[in-house]
Amino acid sequence: MSQLGTIHRSRFFTWSAALMGALLCAPAWSSAPAADAPWPNKPITLVVPYTPGGTNDNVARLIAQKVSAKAGQPVILDYKPGAGGTIGAQFVAKSKPDGYTLLNASIGNLAIAPQLMPVGFDPFKSFQSIAYVGSGITTFAVRADFPANNLRELVEYAKKHPVSLGTSGIGTPGHMAGEYFQQLTGIRLQHVPYKGSAAAINDAIGGHVDLVIDPLSTTFVRGGKLKALAYFGTDAAPEGVTGVQSVAQQGFKSWDNAFGGSFLWTAPAGIPEPIRQKLTQWVLEAMAEPEVRKALVNVQVHPDPRGAEGTADVVRKMHGVAQSVFGSTQSTEPSVALNNKTAPKAVN
Repeated sequence: MSQLGTIHRSRFFTWSAALMGALLCAPAWSSAPAADAPWPNKPITLVVPYTPGGTNDNVARLIAQKVSAKAGQPVILDYKPGAGGTIGAQFVAKSKPDGYTLLNASIGNLAIAPQLMPVGFDPFKSFQSIAYVGSGITTFAVRADFPANNLRELVEYAKKHPVSLGTSGIGTPGHMAGEYFQQLTGIRLQHVPYKGSAAAINDAIGGHVDLVIDPLSTTFVRGGKLKALAYFGTDAAPEGVTGVQSVAQQGFKSWDNAFGGSFLWTAPAGIPEPIRQKLTQWVLEAMAEPEVRKALVNVQVHPDPRGAEGTADVVRKMHGVAQSVFGSTQSTEPSVALNNKTAPKAVN
């Protein structure tokens, strides 16, 4: 073998060894997605701050499915109920603002609950609004054999008998609606808070509480399991709710339709603006689809799509309303602490 060939082979092995050493010493993250890889490159978590089966959950499922298709990544629902929806909200407020943890919020946890309890977040500084979905189409509903057929009869009955109000939790829209109704009428309602709408509705059907003020109740009015005394959140009576006037038509002109609840997407403050814009775009595109709007109405939500600024405006407005309702008197009747098996028996 020639000396030249030996030199060439020696250089080849030297270069090969150097290359292998470089590869072996490369940092482990070199094989992972780059830090600036296009978002999203992994599943997105949407925190639902109430129990499954309620209106917040229904809204989350509808919009998440559409956003998932547009993002090309799963949108995973993570249920964190309790404390009027503030446990889930606090979790999101403290999450990394990278677009992978979002909140299916409501006016309950962002506007009402902060008036009543320490919440561990600032409703204005801890979140970045994404998009507004709509407001709840809501009924005042009682069990079928309750001895009242409208709000005036309810008031007269409550002046002579104890009446309990089941809500989806302290600091929820149903709680605020009940407080405001008491202020308007001078009656007293025994507040029974649950961890979500579904539990409150079930106990109303079962006769454990007398009254619910919740979008989910409308579904059971149509099915004949509950009786509607009034409705709000929409100009026309909800489908299947017949022979019933709105709250305003029954003489309560100052009633605000937003008492039925508002549903919106938010993110931790500090989320990059391009990601925020993309999320807003996807939610609004989903809301523009006729099938989505129809599905929202079917779960008792009046579609009212708005961008980030419009969403923030709703939160500010409802925060002011909640302050006016709870600020002067706090609660007119102490809430009953309970689990779902210890609710007081409704009166006959």
